Amino acid sequence: MSESVPMTAEGYQRLQDELKNLVRVERPKVVQDIAEARSHGDLSENAEYDAAKDRQGFVEGRIKELNHKIATAQVIDPSKIKSDKIVFGATVTLFDLDTEKEVTYQIVGEDEADIKVGKISIVSPVGRALIGHTEDEEVNVVVPSGVKVYEITRIEYK
Repeated sequence: MSESVPMTAEGYQRLQDELKNLVRVERPKVVQDIAEARSHGDLSENAEYDAAKDRQGFVEGRIKELNHKIATAQVIDPSKIKSDKIVFGATVTLFDLDTEKEVTYQIVGEDEADIKVGKISIVSPVGRALIGHTEDEEVNVVVPSGVKVYEITRIEYK
């Protein structure tokens, strides 16, 4: 059996919305595009047909992938977590000892990660390095550019 995939309720809802759109909107549109391309005659030299078939393959593959992720999802509500250690769902404020700047990240599932809004994946270098640590600890994070040193200044579950 597959391992469960942790995600927030927001991330779970986003996957469900994408799946619903693919099944109700994209799949019927692709079927219609294929039918229209077929009506143009010779399929061996029909670029529209090839493009529609490629799109169909992508849509069906993504539907399968989303169904699997939804089936194996372990939805976690960070506001219900009571821990002084960093675990999935934590919103962590870090002080970068090199740049002397503060950054805040929420640790989320792979599909939810978006650095622009402060969400990092639990499997990212920073996410992995933070798990299990507490406030006022220094954490060394190996990143492509070298080693970053952060001090954990705040851990919240909201």
